[in-house]
Amino acid sequence: MAHLEFDLPRPPKLKRDTLRVVALGGLGEVGRNMTVYEINGKLLVVDCGVLFPEESQPGVDLILPDLNYIMDRLDDIVAVVLTHGHEDHIGAVPYLLKRRADIPLVGSQLTLALVEAKLAEHRIKPYTLTVEEGMVEAFGPYECEFVAVNHSIPDALAVFIRTQAGKVLHTGDFKMDQLPLDGRLTDLRHFARLGEEGIDLFLPDSTNAEVPGFTPTEKNIGGVLSQVFRDAPQRIIVASFSSHVHRVQQVLDAAAERGRKVVLVGRSMVRNMTIAEKLGYLNVPQGLLVDLKKVDDYRPEEIVMMCTGSQGEPMAALSRMANGDHKIQIEQGDTVVLASSLIPGNETSVYRVINGLMKLGANVVHKGNAKVHVSGHAAAGELIYCYNILKPKNVMPVHGEIRHLIANADLAIETGIDPEGVLICEDGTVVDLADGKARIVGQVPNEYVYVDGRSVGEVTEEDLKDRRTLGEEGFVSIVTVIDRATKRVVTGPDVHARGVAEDDSVFDDITPKITAVLEDALRRAPHEVHTVHQLQQIVRRTIGSWVARRLRRKPMIIPVVVETHTDKD
Repeated sequence: MAHLEFDLPRPPKLKRDTLRVVALGGLGEVGRNMTVYEINGKLLVVDCGVLFPEESQPGVDLILPDLNYIMDRLDDIVAVVLTHGHEDHIGAVPYLLKRRADIPLVGSQLTLALVEAKLAEHRIKPYTLTVEEGMVEAFGPYECEFVAVNHSIPDALAVFIRTQAGKVLHTGDFKMDQLPLDGRLTDLRHFARLGEEGIDLFLPDSTNAEVPGFTPTEKNIGGVLSQVFRDAPQRIIVASFSSHVHRVQQVLDAAAERGRKVVLVGRSMVRNMTIAEKLGYLNVPQGLLVDLKKVDDYRPEEIVMMCTGSQGEPMAALSRMANGDHKIQIEQGDTVVLASSLIPGNETSVYRVINGLMKLGANVVHKGNAKVHVSGHAAAGELIYCYNILKPKNVMPVHGEIRHLIANADLAIETGIDPEGVLICEDGTVVDLADGKARIVGQVPNEYVYVDGRSVGEVTEEDLKDRRTLGEEGFVSIVTVIDRATKRVVTGPDVHARGVAEDDSVFDDITPKITAVLEDALRRAPHEVHTVHQLQQIVRRTIGSWVARRLRRKPMIIPVVVETHTDKD
């Protein structure tokens, strides 16, 4: 197995009839999925998703793939193929199309409907091509064949890419639910035919590669929800992803069975479920849905609310309910169901929401205490089936953290795939495929691109470090006025702090020291003439070392030194 390599060189110039594969997201993380294929001067993009921020990234709304690799090649993109409609696969499409609006978007009916609704908010009207399983379409030097796969959202597709250099199967997110709600199986017969044709490079979903056995069927959730709904004495609030159509269907069915009405809460939830119902992917019994404005017309035991926020997102409906700043107020006896898994990195946020809800008197049902969630990703047993059916020459695991990628690679080797052809890559790793052999040939720069309000890419890691410091350690400002003529401090130092100490008077012990070191520096002139910046650094070091020693903190320190001049007339 090709282990993770560091300090790789920039890749060489791509040779003719060689296929280059570069993941700009989705490797080493759960989200931000985007893979760029290149052959003979033309690019094909598969997925273009976002990553949701962790607590260590305060103020950030979304994290995008680093598009710099393709920014000067936008006219060479022949299509963007979207495997399914989850945010981590389509969320960054508007930010790409803002650069070139006429890039063709290719996907299933539901996937494109969700993307078009998102693009409408950005005032972008895309050029789209709707495909379905079994179809074959050519995009420049790429011939793409689409395969039905089962996932936690309807209408997901894998894509088989034929090129002059070889053939690639990119699964997108998938599992092998044998009793799917919509009757749409992962098409293993189609997989087998592609395996017979020959697969030079396989890019499989790795998210559940560490999980032994097989992912349970989605149908198992229905009975559990029905029991939870039966036992709930008052309102029921269910949280899931706003695009999890299958899970919403289970909630609607359980509510109808128990004689409850359903209220959709949150703009994205209403938008996505309206689209799903219109296209026939969501079956809504007549009269089941009621508007949020009319919820007070019903008794608490007659209502189910379906909302977003299952990952503890600060601005999502459930988090705001837990904080008491949503129009829906949690009451004693409410039942809250978190019908989702925990995305790695979100655990602390989710548990904070659970604690907040329970403090308000809610009974919280989640994956840890009830079987209210099954994954949308193939477990180890399913992946082994794929390897045995497909028998690929080379494997590049995608969609997961490093531990997931390595677990997937180990499965591939167990099934007999040559370890030399199993590649563990990071975002930005460059893989070239030629003559049936895939090789890591270099690395391209790949950074997180942060969306912060209307700002895209302007927030840096240094900015986030400053935000973390402000939030965790506090802030100290020191304003001092000096007179170079008299070599004296004439005003201050005035110290103001936030989040450091209970009272600014604690700094009374250090202000004489600041005055002393400044006046000492001024007296050294003309032999040592200190600029204002240098004097500010002296103040920073003096108070910084004192705060660290005395208060055991490392706050952000903003020293301000102002010069004044004595009037000698």
